[in-house]
Amino acid sequence: MAGLNGYAGFVRRYVNFLGGSPLNRLSWLRPSHTVLNAILASPATRWILFNAGQPLVASGSGSRKPTLAYLTTNDVTQFLGEKPYLGQGKEPGEIAADDVKVLEAGRHRGTPILFLGLQEPETGAASALPSSDFTDPETAVANLKGTPFFSMDVADFAEATVDEVLKASSLAQSGHALSFSEPRAASASMDMFTAGLFAEARSMVDWNQRNKFCPACGSPTYSIWAGWKKSCSTLLPFAEDTGRKPCPTVYVPIPMPSIQILTFFRSESKGLHNFAHPRTDPVVIMLAINQAGDKALLGRNKKFPGKFYSALAGFMEPGESFEDAVAREMWEEAGVKVWDVRYHSGQPWPYPANLMVGFYATADDTQPIRTDLDNELEDAQWFTREQILAILSHPDGTNIAKRDYKVLNEIQDGPAAEKAKQDQEGAAALAHSDPSIAAKEVKVLVEEPGAPSFRVPPVTAIAGVLIRQWAEGTIQANAVLQKGNL
Repeated sequence: MAGLNGYAGFVRRYVNFLGGSPLNRLSWLRPSHTVLNAILASPATRWILFNAGQPLVASGSGSRKPTLAYLTTNDVTQFLGEKPYLGQGKEPGEIAADDVKVLEAGRHRGTPILFLGLQEPETGAASALPSSDFTDPETAVANLKGTPFFSMDVADFAEATVDEVLKASSLAQSGHALSFSEPRAASASMDMFTAGLFAEARSMVDWNQRNKFCPACGSPTYSIWAGWKKSCSTLLPFAEDTGRKPCPTVYVPIPMPSIQILTFFRSESKGLHNFAHPRTDPVVIMLAINQAGDKALLGRNKKFPGKFYSALAGFMEPGESFEDAVAREMWEEAGVKVWDVRYHSGQPWPYPANLMVGFYATADDTQPIRTDLDNELEDAQWFTREQILAILSHPDGTNIAKRDYKVLNEIQDGPAAEKAKQDQEGAAALAHSDPSIAAKEVKVLVEEPGAPSFRVPPVTAIAGVLIRQWAEGTIQANAVLQKGNL
């Protein structure tokens, strides 16, 4: 886990596990299938594969634990289909023109391909690599320093095909055992770099797999920008003319008969195209501190393991700023009004695409606590700094029993329906940001004399970081007490 830089009593940057975004994503190159096809062909390129969201891991050849498997383009050629892999034209083998918006690094045949970015050499500064450097793609890619990464999910392929490809891969031929693993189990052996790479890849392949049909007209979608956008297949220049009205994802600025509009867009590709973009669901997680700065408000969700308390958390809603969401969630869950909302750090959570956004806020501890508004919490209390420090120093103060992890994982992987929303929020508040560290801390807890009076998340979770840094004085969470505009 990375450290932090202090500024006026607050954290300038704190990198949680699964965060850090370790690649140069080269987002300005995503529309160029000419460049990306050249990168795909590079011997340095590596692939991360998933099967219905489960990452491919490798074990053996002296490694004690399975690690994320990196395959070559040659290894995965059977999954890629016929060239060109990106920028596919109307007919198989035909490459699209560079100036057709709806075909930029497009792939309307085959499983979506995702360009993750470039792992650059550790030179102390990222290379700019502007678009002008890629006028001659082959030469530019030949001079590219680092490792390009791509990803895809092979769930749509037959199991026999997947097994055949993996057995023939260079890793398998060198003695590694390859298998698809439960994501959290796989992350237990990841370092910070690998975890950040995994978080980006899993969220993006999941989004591509879930969004196979246009939300406006129900037609199949296809991938453009190397997996970073989705477009409705009715917008393809060579789409079959059914006589239907144009897909509502396209705005036509001039009135024309519907069939003419359809022809207009297919032949000219003009107008405003509202492509679908990747989804991230932000969750605010916040620690309320009293005005004196010596107490923190913790809550116990009804789904938490015994005696466990954490920072409060909840999903953002449309029309809210982060500060708005913090204020609303604190009021709905605990009946507490807050002000001076201050950002701490964020933690990507790729199950499938959450972003935990951590905050401190100031509140009046003389006002009554209410948990009967949304009935999400079983209990909420103000704890003194001394109480929390005592828990943090207790050997079992930040431990979760092994028997409880399965329950928490099931909560976090619950359905996306509204019914599961509160359960996901509760589990997210306990989410470990570094499972490899968390696994070392987990013990089967037995209630016995000397057990802590309550427990809090470890520092491997963003909630645990918020709690510990306030309790130990690393962060002066109430350094500025002027009442804000909330």
